[in-house]
Amino acid sequence: MKNFFVFVFVCICCLSSFAEGFQVNLLSTKQTGMGHVGVAMKLGAESMHFNPAGLVFMNQAVDLSIGMSAVMAQAKYSSDGYSVKTDNPVSTPIYAYAGFRIYDNLAAGIAFNTPYGNSLKWPKNWLGANLIQDISLKAYVIQPTLSYKIMDGLSVGFGLQLAFGEVNLSRALLSVNEFQTVGKMIESAPLPIPDEQKETIVQLIKGTKVPPAYARLDGKAHVRVGFNVGVMYEPCEKVTIGFSYRSKIEMRVKEGEAELTYANQNIENLLGQLGAIVPDLSIPKYDQGTFHAELPLPSNTTLGVSYRPTDRWELALDLQYVGWQAYDSLNVYFNEAELGIKPIKAQKNYKNTMIYRIGAKYKTTDRLDLRAGIYYDQSPIRKNHYNPETPGMNKLGLSAGLTFSPYKNLEIDFAFLYIQGFSRHGNYTSQNVVIPGQKDVFSGKYKSTAFSPSLGIAYRF
Repeated sequence: MKNFFVFVFVCICCLSSFAEGFQVNLLSTKQTGMGHVGVAMKLGAESMHFNPAGLVFMNQAVDLSIGMSAVMAQAKYSSDGYSVKTDNPVSTPIYAYAGFRIYDNLAAGIAFNTPYGNSLKWPKNWLGANLIQDISLKAYVIQPTLSYKIMDGLSVGFGLQLAFGEVNLSRALLSVNEFQTVGKMIESAPLPIPDEQKETIVQLIKGTKVPPAYARLDGKAHVRVGFNVGVMYEPCEKVTIGFSYRSKIEMRVKEGEAELTYANQNIENLLGQLGAIVPDLSIPKYDQGTFHAELPLPSNTTLGVSYRPTDRWELALDLQYVGWQAYDSLNVYFNEAELGIKPIKAQKNYKNTMIYRIGAKYKTTDRLDLRAGIYYDQSPIRKNHYNPETPGMNKLGLSAGLTFSPYKNLEIDFAFLYIQGFSRHGNYTSQNVVIPGQKDVFSGKYKSTAFSPSLGIAYRF
């Protein structure tokens, strides 16, 4: 029973959220309107993310682009007549690109964006509160980039990715059912206390209808380095083929911190009493220490083609391979040996996935472009590793957008994206923190939807 309040599980729950559900593709308002295609398109400064080989095809000496999206997402859990929905805050991923043409065959630039992020808020006392209550995750990437045209129709590009981020999470350390189990064990066990005191403890536990204790985790992932390379080839005037590879990045939290709160003062006093009476029920002072952990942001390999049948139309297809298999487990360690908490290893066993994207752009006039796109995104989470902190599922995305140019070289972009997750039943097995060796299975059906408007501005001179 010494693992009664092992906080390391909080770390595991939190950090696993960097994975599925954490990769965000709102990195260009123009391309959001086309289903996120772009590896085989000449996008000016915005090519730095999609394919750095396209940067060299800038039309002007300087190309600037900034934008922001508002992500409004909701997930629903249901099981045996019980259902609950998330009340997520609005997430606001941003991007900024600045490209500079040095020579006709050489360009450089710098990009800033948020390709990874997640915000999820379940009710504080919901059925799975001991797995997750709320989480907020952000990862930022700064990418200096070079692009070189080897010859007409063939170019290459390279970007150095500097990634950093932060995470905030809270969850209950013990479910109501587990706390009730503790009450039954105390009621039937011989304890060196008067019967009246024992009865008071048992009645307080039986009367508790909310999780008795909560933990809050805060951590910052310091700068880690990856890279982004690409090739762009034009076999003919109407067709462009593109390939890009963004490497895996091992994010690292060196000194995450935690704090502990209780449902009320009576519960806090009770847990203190139990720790004095039964040493195995004492709460480790994990909130006085720090932890460290590593986990990968997956690699992305994308192959695409664009086709321009007329001067007004451009059609594009992207096939994106996401290397989630690198995320097979998560190991968490406390920095302070005196805390006596052993490292915990959590099996994740994610699988690699594909994202299929199709987009189209139509130039209606010299001032107005219209866009539309569709994509299908596979989930890497296996059925028996399904945790509500990232209720991932296969998703279908539908998008539309437009670009209006009120003045020469100035563009205002708008896009709207709707994402429908295909409902999925999943199970998650965890160790019961009260009864050693007993496994608890949290299962149910999940649904998710999201929509996101995006606004961007681009200027070239």
